[in-house]
Amino acid sequence: MFARSASLFVFVLPLLAAASAVPRTDSPQCNTGPIQCCKSLQSADSKEVTTLAGLLGIVLTGVTGLVGVNCSPISGVGVGGTSCNAQPVCCNGNNFNGVIVVGCSPITINA
Repeated sequence: MFARSASLFVFVLPLLAAASAVPRTDSPQCNTGPIQCCKSLQSADSKEVTTLAGLLGIVLTGVTGLVGVNCSPISGVGVGGTSCNAQPVCCNGNNFNGVIVVGCSPITINA
């Protein structure tokens, strides 16, 4: 009985070691689309957002959370030369040509 337990341990130990050797990355990830750089990040009911949405004919009724204003995608995060002098965000909602991007969360990009 002990021999079976010991042999099972010998075969399972390498599998556990392999499972813990998963590569990790410190670069930010946005699973819902490209990381955006937005001039500002505001609540959906803020005066600036509602004014812009009204001018563009965008209905934000029922939208909660944060909205990015004046956004552009950031490509090559972690590669030299990529920067965002405003607020880097990850958004999972509709993107209206970068003027308004719905459902955003602020993220940190370490240079």
